[in-house]
Order: sequence, then C-alpha cells, then structure tokens
Amino acid sequence: MHAHLLQLDIQWEDPAANRDRVARLIGQSPITPGDLILLPEMFDTGFSVNTAVTADRTGASQHFITRLAAQTRSTVVAGITVIDPQGRPRNRAVVAGPDGAIVANYDKSRLFPLGSPSEADLLTPGDSPVLFDWNGLAVSPLICYDLRFPELFAQALKIGAQAFAVIANWPVDRAAHWRALLIARAIETQSFVFGVNRVGRDPNLTYSGGSIGVDPLGIVLAEAGPVEQVLSISVDPGKLTAWRARFPAWKARI
Repeated sequence: MHAHLLQLDIQWEDPAANRDRVARLIGQSPITPGDLILLPEMFDTGFSVNTAVTADRTGASQHFITRLAAQTRSTVVAGITVIDPQGRPRNRAVVAGPDGAIVANYDKSRLFPLGSPSEADLLTPGDSPVLFDWNGLAVSPLICYDLRFPELFAQALKIGAQAFAVIANWPVDRAAHWRALLIARAIETQSFVFGVNRVGRDPNLTYSGGSIGVDPLGIVLAEAGPVEQVLSISVDPGKLTAWRARFPAWKARI
C-alpha cells in the first residue's frame, strides 16, 4: 500500500491550471491500483475566500477528482470550495473511491479566524469527522487549521479512525508547528497520519511544503522539502495493529 502526497505549487484562483498541474504530476508518479492520493486544501485555487471566483459551481473540479480516482483506480482526497444546497460556501475534502464514486465528504470544522475577511467570517463549518475505507484502514480526512485541535482527532478515533489525511495550505511562518503537531497527533491516537501541504506563494503568504507521513509510533516515514513534488510513502497496516495491541493507550481516548 502506498500513499502519494501531491505537494503542489498552486496557481492563485486558477482551477484549470491547477487541474492540469495535478494531471502532469500524476503522470510522472508510480501510482498503482489501490493506492491513496492526497491533494492539498483548496488544491484548485489556493487559500482564497473569494468564493464568487473559487467555488466549484460547475462541478469541474469535483469531476476532475472522481475521474482521477477512476483512471488511477485509487482513492483520492482533495480539497475544494463548494456551495451547499442551502447556498452556503464550505471548505470541503472530497473523497473519491477507485470506481470514481464519492465515498465521503468532510467540511472543515475549525475555520481559520485571521484575515479580513477571514474564512471564519465567510464560510460555513462542518460539524463532525467522517471516515472512509482505504484497503481496510479507516481514514479520517481533516483540513489545515483542524490540526491544532486534538479533540477532533479524538472524535474520529471514537468512531474508528486508524489513519488521518490532513490536507492543508500551511504557511512557512508556522512550519515548525505543522511538523510537530502531525507527529503529536500520530502518537496521541496511535494512528498513521499523512499531511499534505502546498509550496510557492499566493498574494498573502509563502508556503514551504513539508508534506509528511508518520506511523502510529510517531516515526516519520517520509518527508518532503520545499519544492513541488509527489511524496510516495509505503504503508504497513500491521504496524498499527501490533502497536495498538502492545501499548493500548488509544483505548483511553474512546
């Protein structure tokens, strides 16, 4: 089993260019059926709250996600902005299965409060974690600022999470927090944690990547540098089973 973290240099508010960028990187990557592919938060636009421009109103980016999953016969997790049936914008992680069907949607529940206007001012939060199955592993998708809130990870653990897919636009100024928190969440929940970030610049911030995979003991399996790349990680589910059985601290959280 392999997880592939696509660390993109996202082009600002340009969905077509970013979809093309993902397709190019996927074409250069050793992806096999059954793998897991992670794209960053708002992969098609960058972290913009200009929902009049960035919301996937035509469904083009969601269709790209489902088509990518079907073409690679893999599970794909990718972040986009959507408008819900009540007309409310949401920061969403869309999960598509190997047959191209949507298997889960997670709406970011801890919206970022900084900026004028901020994400918290303009978007509607989700209310609870969700799970999807990846080759027998129960995975919970979470988004960027969610990482700072261990109670979200504990909630997901209570419903059976064994791995976390954290998709982000996490700036360089807080890069040390990104790394430390991802490792801490893996240790706390005795779960695999995959964190995919972006690189490059937008009109407001600079991003240094640092996409990372961590095993249930807190050991870093692979880590990306500050350039656009695909980080491919070999995953052994047996590590999770063995460690949780040997040192069952995770049970005290459920």
